[in-house]
This record gives sequence, structure tokens and C-alpha cells, in this order.
Amino acid sequence: MRLLLTSAGIKNTSIREALVDLLGKPIADSNALCIPTAGYGHPQGSPGGAWRFITGRAPTPMCELGWKSLGVLELTALPSIDEGRWIPWVREADVLLVNGGDALYLCHWMRQSGLADLLPSLHETVWVGLSAGSMVMTPRIGKDFVGWEPPTGSDGTLGIVDFSIFPHLDHEDLPENTMADAERWAAGVPGPAYAIDDETAIKVAEGTVDVVSEGHWKLFAP
Repeated sequence: MRLLLTSAGIKNTSIREALVDLLGKPIADSNALCIPTAGYGHPQGSPGGAWRFITGRAPTPMCELGWKSLGVLELTALPSIDEGRWIPWVREADVLLVNGGDALYLCHWMRQSGLADLLPSLHETVWVGLSAGSMVMTPRIGKDFVGWEPPTGSDGTLGIVDFSIFPHLDHEDLPENTMADAERWAAGVPGPAYAIDDETAIKVAEGTVDVVSEGHWKLFAP
């Protein structure tokens, strides 16, 4: 897959241009599926939050960008649906827009639904993650971000990329997300780790990792 791992969606021109580059065509010519699942696992998640994400009323631009078509893929529903129905929906999409919330809850339902197993075959699909929707692609999220606890009791996620992500760096509403907090968090996760603010995204394509930013970020090397 091609990945655009954001902290807060398509917040600026640079991130939008990175998205268009990954798509290989205009947003208006691209078909999207949005995945709200992660929000239900977070203590602050709510049906209203899912509605705001899907309808573009949230302060994290994703679904309101002017897609050719937009559908909703709820992962908790997929185990009750024949794979022959939903897998074509995913394969026909140009992009998956994945909401924030709880990364471990999202990871659990990606595995339970079968979407995680499908990802390696989606060579042309773009995955756009928002916060937890980005963190789920990493190997570990770190103890600081454990809320919903999976049956395994682990903070491990999918490991599609080899680095971890600390989102919402220095956010005004999150006093626990300072650079010093990020540095302490990074010491507790193996491998490289990025701290990114809401004006920053990480673009991954053809094995190349690029940081796209109009804000600030830091890479913590092991």
C-alpha cells in the first residue's frame, strides 16, 4: 500500500499535495471509503464523533475533500458479511480514510474483520490515517497510548512500517503531548519513532519514507 500517516488529517497544502501524488490523479477523480471504527474504542469517542468524521464536520479534514464517491466501511460489521461482498468494495476504492480514536481497538477489528490480511494485496490503494488510523500501521504504540486493551494485553499493532508515531505534538489541548513527553515515550518503544504535530504527515511509498510538514516534528533514532 501507499501510506499517508497524518496526525490530524489533510491540514495544509503540503499534505494535500502529498495525497494527490500518492493517488496519481485528482481527488475529484478518486473513490474513497472511510473507516470510523477506531473512534468507538476511545473513551471520548461517540456516535456524534463518527458522524462528524463521515460528514466532514470534524476539525480533521478527510471526508470533505471532494471525492468522486465516498462510502462508509465499518469494520465491526464485516465479520457478519460474506467476504465476496465487502472485499470488492475495498479493492475498487482508490483510498481508505481511517479515523482516529483507539489504535489497539482499530487493530483488533482490522484483524477480526479480515482487512489486515487483505492489505498486502492492495498495491495501488492509498491508506490515509488520522492519529490512531496512522498509529495502527506501526509496530508498537507505547504504553502512553494504551486505552482499550486487546485480549493479548500487548501494545503491538500491525507493523506495516518499521517506525512508531507520537501524534498531536505540542497540541494546545493536550498538555501531556510536549516534546519532552514524546522523548520519554520514544525511549519506551523499540526502533525509530516520529513525533509529529497536526501540520505534519509521513508519506510512505515504494519503501521510501518522507516527512511532509508545515509544522514541526522530530525523529528519535534508537
